[in-house]
Amino acid sequence: MDFQFTEEQRMLRRMVREFAEREVAPRAEEIDATDQFPHDLFHRMGEVGLLGLPFPLEYGGSDADYHAMVIALEEIARASGSLAITLDAHTSLCCEPIFCFGTRAQKKKYLPPLTRGDKIGAFGLTEPQAGSDAGATQTRAVRDGDGWVINGQKIYITNGSIADVVVLTAKTDPDKGTHGISAFIVEKGTPGFEPGRDEKKMGLKGSVTSELFFEDCRIPAENLLGEENEGFIQFLTTLDAGRIAIAAMAVGLAQAAFERSVDYAKRREQFGRPIASFQAIRWMIADMATEIDAARMMVHRAAWLKEQGQRYTKEAAMAKLLATEVSERVCHKAIQVHGGYGYVREYEVERMYRDQRLCQIGEGTNEIQRLVISRDVLSG
Repeated sequence: MDFQFTEEQRMLRRMVREFAEREVAPRAEEIDATDQFPHDLFHRMGEVGLLGLPFPLEYGGSDADYHAMVIALEEIARASGSLAITLDAHTSLCCEPIFCFGTRAQKKKYLPPLTRGDKIGAFGLTEPQAGSDAGATQTRAVRDGDGWVINGQKIYITNGSIADVVVLTAKTDPDKGTHGISAFIVEKGTPGFEPGRDEKKMGLKGSVTSELFFEDCRIPAENLLGEENEGFIQFLTTLDAGRIAIAAMAVGLAQAAFERSVDYAKRREQFGRPIASFQAIRWMIADMATEIDAARMMVHRAAWLKEQGQRYTKEAAMAKLLATEVSERVCHKAIQVHGGYGYVREYEVERMYRDQRLCQIGEGTNEIQRLVISRDVLSG
């Protein structure tokens, strides 16, 4: 059992941290304040190889693995939650299913521009009546000659209105329930495909979250992703990986809030001495450090299992459950350590608290994670 990063992983972490501290962190507050998606930073992530980390060179990737993706996500989230969730949705939820289930032709067509950052990807799953119950999707895809015609609506789609490529789910055989759902690739500009409004959100304000509408949207037959009626299994597999990714993002946000709390506690004086000397503050710092370390280990275990080709559904759900709830507790305590200063925008911990809240909802709510975990445990 080895708890140490390899030399390659240490080099990657150092490279991503330097990139994040140099180019992302100085703009994090501006991104949050203006609600503007940083197109230039997204493209820069492509230039330095972050958008294609787990994919082979053949498809424009960096020829690393999913563990590398987890390391990068934590470091980007440590600087900006908005950019981290964009990276997660683009790579884990759009590129990953194309790589896992796509034909060679689909991979050659879509992955290189996505991994370079020339195009932005999104994953269309959630609908007004299909959130946690993703099998209740109402979007329909009907075969018509040499193509498919899609009608329906998606909501809360990260990168939605700015996406060039969307992987989405639709019912192809309504009588078969979850066994009648398929996945498709739809490109921006396809007639009948229109983005709706961008949501105004509590946090992650530099990330775009949108409605998507499909009205008699006709796509070629070859845009079916994987086998017909296998979409439900495909997106469950996609979400397993996505849960590791969002857990890594939660750890990164927690780490950032923790570091600021330690620094503030050392500098802030009350009653004639630094507040770091008071037991109440010291115990909060100790709890934060311990929980972050435990969450990070669970995230890396799940990533390791994925890379080993072992089953990791339960472990991904556990990592997501623990890391996201740890992140909320850590960010809560960070505000408490800062006192009144933690509640104002001058200090970054209030942004981190708002940004981390989505982590318990995205890629399946934590209530769903508990169902996944308990189902696995009780069926044994």
